[in-house]
Amino acid sequence: MAQSGSNNGHHPWRPVTASSRDAAIGVIVNPLSGRDIRRVVAQASVFPNAEKANMVLRMVAAAGALGVGRVLVSTDDFGVAASVLRGSQQHSAQTDHWPELTFCELDPLTGTAEDTKQLVRRMRADGAGVIVVLGGDGTVRAAASEVGGTPLLPLSTGTNNAFPQMWEATVAGVAAALVARGDVDVRSATQQAKVLEVQCGTATELALVDVCVSATAQVGARALWKPETLRELYCAFAEPHAIGLSSIAGQLLPTTRDQPHGVAVHFATGSAPQYRVLAPITPGKLTALDVSAVQHLPLGEPVASHVPAGTVALDGERECEFGPGDEVTVRLTNRGPRVLDVQAVLDTAARRGLLRSGSPTVPEGATGVDSWRVPPSDGGSHR
Repeated sequence: MAQSGSNNGHHPWRPVTASSRDAAIGVIVNPLSGRDIRRVVAQASVFPNAEKANMVLRMVAAAGALGVGRVLVSTDDFGVAASVLRGSQQHSAQTDHWPELTFCELDPLTGTAEDTKQLVRRMRADGAGVIVVLGGDGTVRAAASEVGGTPLLPLSTGTNNAFPQMWEATVAGVAAALVARGDVDVRSATQQAKVLEVQCGTATELALVDVCVSATAQVGARALWKPETLRELYCAFAEPHAIGLSSIAGQLLPTTRDQPHGVAVHFATGSAPQYRVLAPITPGKLTALDVSAVQHLPLGEPVASHVPAGTVALDGERECEFGPGDEVTVRLTNRGPRVLDVQAVLDTAARRGLLRSGSPTVPEGATGVDSWRVPPSDGGSHR
């Protein structure tokens, strides 16, 4: 379903060209993200769908201002796409620089990760140069499995948000538009993420942040609730400020997203712990956990689990059950999705003058920010 916008006028900053009209951005919104039982129990705020729709509209406005011709938007049964459509009809009547919106409809919608995967495939086939995902770790993990070499911009609207980024939607839309148009090269605009490849019996899975092996026998409600059942934790990166299981490793062995290793943690079970860690493994709650060992997880080397039976959680959600006859291995690789680096894109835009006209006049010997001015645009040249 397409909703037309007008993009016929000349824009004063980035010229509208045939190639920019062909440029497209895909936006996938998980209407259920940031609303699960872990947030309700912890009295944490849920992320309203009205704000998700408003985020999409702000991104669309930014993309249109920079001459992007099309934005592909996911559909849902919870009113997000409907709100985007209503808002788009209002905005497109007020501006000459509103992109054409194409709503990607799935029949049927399953309400599972398969919807996200199918939407990524559809948007890539329809020419999306960047795919923006509004969700948490689980939603982004589903998208990452299908995104290939297309840049991925994950925006945080979930329960656990260790992988997605916190950016204002307007700024995110500007960065996505500059890359989709080709104004900023994909190689300088993205970082290839580390990921964890998991072999659980005959199943092969992918995790973006962490893999946790627990003694819990069944997948059940998926979310990890009982810290006493945790046995092993493997993290692609570990940031002390994160919410979720990776925050445990972040307190023990902080590891950035671009360091060439991860972290492996073994929890103490029946023996004297080497560490006791207080970590926010769910919103609104600090949990004390006993750890027997922590070490670097090297790139490319499979590590076998020593847990005889239980479940494997990927990015905080149990996905796989295994028994005594099943081997579980975890391997850290650097072949994850290409993640858009918003700050790098906008730094490049500032250096190259992509969002300004004219040249700053800097008086000789001037050092303060108030000592230079940008002359008024003559409405002529563009960078």
